[in-house]
Amino acid sequence: MKKSRVHPTTRYARDVVAGKFTSCKWEKLACQRHLRDLRRSKSDKWFPYTFDESRADRIFKWFAICRHVRGPLAGKPIELAPWQQFVLGCVFGWVHKQHGGRRFKTAYIRVARGNTKSTMMSAIANYGMCSDARYSPADYGDTETYVFERAPEVVCAAVDREQASIVWGDAREMGLASPEIVKRLDIRKTTVKHRTRGGKLVKLSRDTKNKDGGAPCIIIIDEYHAHPTSIVKDTTSSGKGKRAQCLEFIVTTAGEDAENKPCKIEDDIVKKILAGDIENESYFGIIFELDQADDPHDSKVWEKANPLFRSKGEYSRILRETVKEEHDLAFNSGDNSKKRQWLIKRANLWQVDSEDRYMSGHMGKWKSLLAPRREFAKLIKGREAYVGVDLSKSIDLTADAFVFPLDDGRFAVTAHGFMPEETATKHVHTDRVPYPDWASEGWCTLTPGNVTDDRFIKQHIHDMELEHEVSINEFCYDPWGARQFANVMQDDGYTCVEVRQGVITLSEPTKKFRELVLQDRIVHDGSPVLTWCVSNAREVSDNNGNIKLSKKHKDDSQRIDLIAAVIMAFSRAMLAEVSVYEERGMRFL
Repeated sequence: MKKSRVHPTTRYARDVVAGKFTSCKWEKLACQRHLRDLRRSKSDKWFPYTFDESRADRIFKWFAICRHVRGPLAGKPIELAPWQQFVLGCVFGWVHKQHGGRRFKTAYIRVARGNTKSTMMSAIANYGMCSDARYSPADYGDTETYVFERAPEVVCAAVDREQASIVWGDAREMGLASPEIVKRLDIRKTTVKHRTRGGKLVKLSRDTKNKDGGAPCIIIIDEYHAHPTSIVKDTTSSGKGKRAQCLEFIVTTAGEDAENKPCKIEDDIVKKILAGDIENESYFGIIFELDQADDPHDSKVWEKANPLFRSKGEYSRILRETVKEEHDLAFNSGDNSKKRQWLIKRANLWQVDSEDRYMSGHMGKWKSLLAPRREFAKLIKGREAYVGVDLSKSIDLTADAFVFPLDDGRFAVTAHGFMPEETATKHVHTDRVPYPDWASEGWCTLTPGNVTDDRFIKQHIHDMELEHEVSINEFCYDPWGARQFANVMQDDGYTCVEVRQGVITLSEPTKKFRELVLQDRIVHDGSPVLTWCVSNAREVSDNNGNIKLSKKHKDDSQRIDLIAAVIMAFSRAMLAEVSVYEERGMRFL
């Protein structure tokens, strides 16, 4: 009896689940989802989707007419790797039972460098321009009549103009190199259009002046890990509803400085979908990475991040050799930056802390030092405090911070943020920073209008005094930006002390504060705003090893104001404690 054909998409899923390949947790979950949905499509009358093998085969056939434009395979027809057949088969093969439209509206693919994801996206861009289609609702199930997109629009989006040009340029070069494509498209130096149906291949980045989302049928967002904000994705997504089955591809490797990056947020959502914690039937996701318990020096696990290892041929061999050579070079060099880049690009592992992060490798320790609000309130009740204020720009985040020396040698710290409502709204949309949520939970205050009103800061300081019976020893301020505010506080009877913002003043307290974190001698109230600022803070140093805190660049939306205010207050609290211990004939450790 002749065996029935198993479609390559399903065969790959079965092989992964059966353990034929060395696969990570998330690839297995993606394959299990496909197999589970195949069963649901047959047994669950309420499940609205079916896997149409002919639609999956259609995208496979398209790739057969495309040609490589880079590397040792340049000029040769593309042969899909098994992992690519699985991804493309799922994304294009799952359709709605009634109207035949694509099931998936978004596809997130994170895979290590060198696994030909860029080649795959170039071919998809050309597919969107030439052959993207859906079944006619009236004909679906009866014929293979396709309705092609009129004036097809494909958007190649990236973080900057240069990267967007690479994505767009590769798609253009593939069109020129592939006879079946070039006869369909009018390909010029700066434009690509369909010869009869018009449309356009668009490049978009945050540098693009006119970011109108248009009416795309396919969107490709390249190397999303490099995007500091979600503005490019938000712009392209705004046009998704203008097509019957617009498809958004997000393709990336892992990245660094992952805390609060839009790609890492997206990545976490994908993992929740795959784990079943979030239900989203229109979102396809797959992640190829080393598992948490894996030894990155064990070459046997590298396949988890590099599914192209499973393919035969010259390119797969070259990739294996390259990954091995780069591993040996990075880990024998003693250069931590090379090690990090190998883990990111070849093991596809997120690196949360960069080398110049103030708390690099210690954020877990910081988070472990929180005391619940009620417990923290008991710790500070009736105590003396040192208050620091970081006013920075009145149109952005400002902060006050309280540092309380405790009897057991620890320091209790808390900080509060202030931001104009209009600025907060902007950051929610562009940077995914949840200021309104933090404000509703009492961790920060949103002031009316577009400029922070210093009276809110003054009122918060008074409220802390009254609510917790706090007595303020010193009010610490930066003379460059807060002298006027300090004059007001001095008129109210506070002892005000200038704390200049150079390394000579701040180096010792900045280093000492981190030491105390590692010694479990700091306790904080768990403020997510303060923790966010701590995770954002970088350290800059002079030639003598003195350090101070800094943002990545002056316009960075990843703020550090709360921890800056804490360090300012701590600089005075530390000196006071040293004096006390010296009077008692003791050393301050």
